[in-house]
Amino acid sequence: MSRLKLSFPYSGQQVRSIDITLLCVGLIAVLFAFYQFRQIAEESGVLSARVERLEKQQSGTAAATRSRSRATARTREFSQEISKELQQANVIMGQINLPWEALFDAIEHIITEDVALLALQPNVTNRVLRISGEARNMGVLLDFIEAMEREAVFEKTHLVNYKIKQDNPYRPVDFLLTTVWTTNS
Repeated sequence: MSRLKLSFPYSGQQVRSIDITLLCVGLIAVLFAFYQFRQIAEESGVLSARVERLEKQQSGTAAATRSRSRATARTREFSQEISKELQQANVIMGQINLPWEALFDAIEHIITEDVALLALQPNVTNRVLRISGEARNMGVLLDFIEAMEREAVFEKTHLVNYKIKQDNPYRPVDFLLTTVWTTNS
């Protein structure tokens, strides 16, 4: 099985000017959207107050009171939707800001040609990483787990499952392990 060489940017790598330009354009777009949102929210508040004032002047009937409560309910509904969207955006920003580089560097450091990683499944919320792969034999697998435990990025590495392939003459070991990855690297 040939070795897969992944090239991730590292801290010494130069940043292209197009990357910085795109980042600046994105930030400007976010600031513009936020500015427009604030203007619309202020305008909506002013218009709502004006509508309420006009309704009070027009008549003090129950119909005017009902329509005002409907407008207030719609306003609350929109603010709740915006709040949910902001929470989702914060979750996504938290995922982007995770130490992905340290995680992949640590994995690249401990991997050998006797171990093939088939899948990395990170659970971002509780920082658990599930790794499935294949090792040449059980000794190589145990060495790989030991190397993971020595890395500062990983804690609590556990072998969840393994199976020796009896139908293969080399008897490789399929494995599944979990580990917690930390930010104190």
